[in-house]
Amino acid sequence: MNLPNLIPKKSQLSESRTGSKGSFGHFLEKGKIDLSHGEMLYIEDLEVSFDGFKAIRGLNLDIRVGELRCIIGPNGAGKTTMMDVITGKTGPRNADVKGRVFLGQTIDLLKLNEPQIAQIGIGRKFQKPTVFENLKVWENFELARKTDKSWYLSLNASLDESAKDLIAQTIQKVGLEEQAFEDAGLLSHGQKQRLEIGMLLMQQPELLLLDEPAAGMTDEETMQLADLLNSLRGTCSIIVVEHDMEFVAALSGNDGIVTVLAEGSVLSEGTMQQIKNDPKVIESYLGR
Repeated sequence: MNLPNLIPKKSQLSESRTGSKGSFGHFLEKGKIDLSHGEMLYIEDLEVSFDGFKAIRGLNLDIRVGELRCIIGPNGAGKTTMMDVITGKTGPRNADVKGRVFLGQTIDLLKLNEPQIAQIGIGRKFQKPTVFENLKVWENFELARKTDKSWYLSLNASLDESAKDLIAQTIQKVGLEEQAFEDAGLLSHGQKQRLEIGMLLMQQPELLLLDEPAAGMTDEETMQLADLLNSLRGTCSIIVVEHDMEFVAALSGNDGIVTVLAEGSVLSEGTMQQIKNDPKVIESYLGR
């Protein structure tokens, strides 16, 4: 795929779970998250309150490296608040937050803000797709590349062969080869969802958070998205918050772990079959 020319790493931050105060954390090796214990995300006894209202109550969650985890639960279960905490939108500066939230073994996410968390490798997709509709599909991928976006470098940069290859590979991965030179605004809803996921992949995330990505999709688009996310297994850790149970079943398969949240804590956790047969889940969520 031929791509036109145009634009052209980022420093990291970070404290060990038992480290000294005054630093954000540390990388085991510069630019790399300490994944020596196999954990990508570690949440322990998390509590989040807003003016006395408890949105999260003693939440514990452990996401393994390369895992695709589906999280379900009724409205008000704390799913969005949990994602807000992981990405830095909600934290000690704007809520009463207790507990521990770590990326890998050493990076305390509660001490970082949103831009810092994005820089260290956490990407988030909201329910409604956000793309540059007046630009070509391939240009959206170009703008999303993980590069120094300072004005001087942007004015004097061009796409090298490795960047072109990465864009082409990502376009193919999300199944938008035929639309690569179309305006993004002309894409269907499902195609825009895949475009935005591809834009996040251009950032080469360690952890990807997807908030109801199948909402508003046709059955065909939903299965295409499931195929895409399943193809990403092992390339990064993925958390999918979703209500579409068929979509969740397509992602979790026979052995994948599904976590059920209710009233701000984990109600149940297990395979899809175990979840479906859990009386607590049936009463709180599936039976509604």
